[in-house]
Amino acid sequence: MTTGPVAGFARPAPRDPRAELRRAAQALEGVFTAQLLRAMRATVGESGLLESDPGRELFQSLLDDRLAAVAAERDTRGIGELLYRQLERRLSPGKEEPTR
Repeated sequence: MTTGPVAGFARPAPRDPRAELRRAAQALEGVFTAQLLRAMRATVGESGLLESDPGRELFQSLLDDRLAAVAAERDTRGIGELLYRQLERRLSPGKEEPTR
């Protein structure tokens, strides 16, 4: 029997608190942006051009979530980045992550 990690499975990667904080800040920005997209979509009336479809609202919701997540990942001047910079100062000093 082996006493180390199970064959084929590596030990978990060490935690990177700055990367985790950046992901959390981006996720929060994504949630905020998705809510904004839903609110904007709610202000637009139905044109009647397309028939009402049972899956349409679900598809639009998923689309809004994905668009918001991609926008949050790519935006270097958004709420997520500002939140990251503010909270990153409170992390213990260590290896610095390159700025984007």
